[in-house]
Amino acid sequence: MFTLLLAACAIYLAIGERREALVLAVSVIVMITITVAQTRRSEHALRALRDLSSPRALVIRDGAARRISGADVARGDLLLLAEGDRVPADARLLATNALSVDESLLTGESLPADKSPGDTVYSGTLVVSGQARAGVEATGPRTEFGRIGASLAALESESTPLQQETGRVVRWFAAAGITLCLALIAYYVIERGEWLSGVLAGLTLAMAILPEEFPVVLTVFLALGAWRISRHGVLTRRMPAIETLGAATVLCVDKTGTLTENRMKLVDVYTGADPSRQRTLDAAALACEQDPFDPMERAILAAAGRVAEEQRASWALERDYPFGADFLAVCHVWRSPDGVRRAAVKGAAETVMGLCRLDDAAARAAQGRLEQAAQQGLRLLAVAEAPLAGDPPADPRALQFHWLGFVALADPLRAEVPGAVALCREAGIRVVMITGDHPGTALAIARRAGIDERAGALSGPELARMSAEELAAAVQRVNVFARVRPEQKLALVRAYKAAGEVVAMTGDGVNDAAALKAAHIGIAMGRRGTDVAREAAALVLVEDDFGSMVDTVRLGRRIYANIANAMRYIVAVHVPTAGMSFLPLVFGWPPFLFPVHVVFLEFVIDPACSIVFEAEDPGAEVMRRPPRDPHERLFGWRHLLISLMLGLSGLAAVCAAYGVAAASGLVDGELRAFGFAAVVFTNLALIHATRSRDLSLARSLRRPNAALWWVTGLALAALLAAVYWPPMAVIFRFEPLSAVALAWSAAAGAAGVLWYEAYKLLRPARRA
Repeated sequence: MFTLLLAACAIYLAIGERREALVLAVSVIVMITITVAQTRRSEHALRALRDLSSPRALVIRDGAARRISGADVARGDLLLLAEGDRVPADARLLATNALSVDESLLTGESLPADKSPGDTVYSGTLVVSGQARAGVEATGPRTEFGRIGASLAALESESTPLQQETGRVVRWFAAAGITLCLALIAYYVIERGEWLSGVLAGLTLAMAILPEEFPVVLTVFLALGAWRISRHGVLTRRMPAIETLGAATVLCVDKTGTLTENRMKLVDVYTGADPSRQRTLDAAALACEQDPFDPMERAILAAAGRVAEEQRASWALERDYPFGADFLAVCHVWRSPDGVRRAAVKGAAETVMGLCRLDDAAARAAQGRLEQAAQQGLRLLAVAEAPLAGDPPADPRALQFHWLGFVALADPLRAEVPGAVALCREAGIRVVMITGDHPGTALAIARRAGIDERAGALSGPELARMSAEELAAAVQRVNVFARVRPEQKLALVRAYKAAGEVVAMTGDGVNDAAALKAAHIGIAMGRRGTDVAREAAALVLVEDDFGSMVDTVRLGRRIYANIANAMRYIVAVHVPTAGMSFLPLVFGWPPFLFPVHVVFLEFVIDPACSIVFEAEDPGAEVMRRPPRDPHERLFGWRHLLISLMLGLSGLAAVCAAYGVAAASGLVDGELRAFGFAAVVFTNLALIHATRSRDLSLARSLRRPNAALWWVTGLALAALLAAVYWPPMAVIFRFEPLSAVALAWSAAAGAAGVLWYEAYKLLRPARRA
């Protein structure tokens, strides 16, 4: 567009029309200013998203632990590293606890490297196990990873499906524009012998037909869409996820922290035959991490009280048996100041009961207590202890554990979850709970949340025994999966994808990364999630809130619908503009569209498609439809046909009105003003008509959109100034119109969209 404007400016100078050349030159400056402003606005939104979505780091500042953005880590900071963290800077280790780091990104070594105090951990590497404290020595481009990362600047990202489809349509328009432009130039040269005027007319037609707004729409809508989503507590790491959101059919969500508040409180202690309540609590406290982040462990320590706190402070932790896929518990071996060793374990009932080797009666009693509490939606952790005479064994199963009982914890359901689940159901989205909890607990929470649990719950062991065919059948009917291991999440994602579903999956752990990557939309937990999970995901929930996830789906549908409506408007509006660039010549009428007139129209079209449609909020209706077909093309033949029909009907109305006006004897200036006013009114009518694919004009006018009225008002004011204010009228070569003629031009603009309004009223409600 800039090139065409400059070419037209040069031709005006060549033929001595300095005033028109000056107007076009000023227009170029204004359009560049608008483009820069739009780009800065988009970049500002993306820069804010980059700052928010950078890896998080836990540092000690002013004597307190703080979670900050990895980009804010500075030399001299004291880092606290734990399993699943992405190291944010090059740092020297000061203290370690069984630290193992995956350095494959730097070294290519597949095996993790064990680290000791004095060693260096590098930015970008992953803590596989253990904990550490480290002093930051280098950040950003001064790190080893930063030096390597500089080479990425030469790589280009692949375009999204939306960009590819838009490019295809732009190529169609370009081919049509070039063909018509050459034909128009040939007409001028052959019929009139005026090659310079022919080139000017050809440039006008090219400017009228060129859909240069497409890249503006994609840039502005996706960038500002990601910014709008971030205001709902969701960060967009990959732009294509915004395109996919509107097509999601299954939301696979974790229970803890997503459906519930992740605010655990110890509500009861169930003991066996002889142990006391305090003894069970003490053992559970000893099985907690030394500096716990898990809310259940914090609740246990708070309930255990000062005695357990003093015991943990004075005793030495000799061995840590971590939670794992084949050991669903945490076991610690402690040594008292007088040398007595004691092992404490807490975790899944089946694991701890197996360690204790309970007899049938005790096992039945424990299982009964477990089922009873699970029906109430309580989270039970089994607790046991074992004395040690010598050094801790390599495997905790070798210890002789003594059964103590359960600690019961409650995590209340988030208040907004039932309403959000109901909204998903109305939108045709199936909510599936996948949790590591007991099946009874999972079913109780699902029941309260409104998730369909009539098919019961499938447990991880049951999933492990299923064939691929049985799993495919199970995912069609079951909505609650309990005691699920992280690797089984990946199997569930693949099963849903094989069934044709568009899957959104939440996750937080290192082992969830594969499922997040495999899902169409991976959603990582921002608060409790690991850096690995966040990097594998397309979206990050800042507050781990299910309500935010549903808001994001709604916004994703809104963004896609607004892009589709904006594209429909762009296609439609270029048809009458381009058509009236050459049809008057075909019918022997005086031409009235020149580059300055097309520039005027562009100043209406650009803000309409990049501001008005982006600000459009379809409201609750967007969640009353089933998910969009993921294979549906933005420019399918049906949608493209409707857009072209809208443009052609607008062109027909304007052309007919212009023909009548030409026959009525209007002078050239009045006729030119009449035709141009009709095109402007057609433009405004198309904006209002294409705001919604469902609502009639009367209903859509009641939907607030301040940008719409600003653009409409300014366009009408500019039109009146161009027609009736002499300094502008001279530039546009207009003569003042009578009020009747202006009213007829407005009627012609509105007439072109009347059939579309009737079409929206008569057809059945759109369901896709």
